[in-house]
Amino acid sequence: EFNWKTVLQQDRELNTPSREYQKFICALSSCKPGFGVDQLQDDNLETYWQSDGSQPHLVNIQFRRKTTVKTLCIYADYKSDESYTPSKISVRVGNNFHNLQEIRQLELVQPSGWIHVPLTDNHKKPTRTFMIQTAVLANHQNGRDTHMRQIKIYTPVEESSIGKFPTCTTIDFMMYRSIR
Repeated sequence: EFNWKTVLQQDRELNTPSREYQKFICALSSCKPGFGVDQLQDDNLETYWQSDGSQPHLVNIQFRRKTTVKTLCIYADYKSDESYTPSKISVRVGNNFHNLQEIRQLELVQPSGWIHVPLTDNHKKPTRTFMIQTAVLANHQNGRDTHMRQIKIYTPVEESSIGKFPTCTTIDFMMYRSIR
């Protein structure tokens, strides 16, 4: 089972902390009844979005304001989904549907688990965007519809405007470190 603390720990080791971002609107190009947005975002790896139409299958994520994003995480499981499993994915960002630019294209070979897609430029700087579009361009075994089990967006953790606070280690400091 995947542990989100592992992602955060890996980010800390790279000195680039992140957090899950949940303030977005998600829309799908199509879905079978009972296999839509709710299943894609329910934190349950047993449920999934199932498309219902021709490719490409799209997941459109829109933010209310321009948002700095760092990583897109998608959960796929070839053993469970076989021909429904994506084999080629395009990730695009932009201000709206009319100016989306592809920033990543991935070839997936029988994926099993979380796929981490960096949403950074060539200098590893996070992307600022109003919209992310994930397009499933092909499935394994030339499957028509797709299954995507979960999708998550991560943003960089911003430092306080005051700066970093020292770690409180004495008992006296620890007693007063939080507001009740």
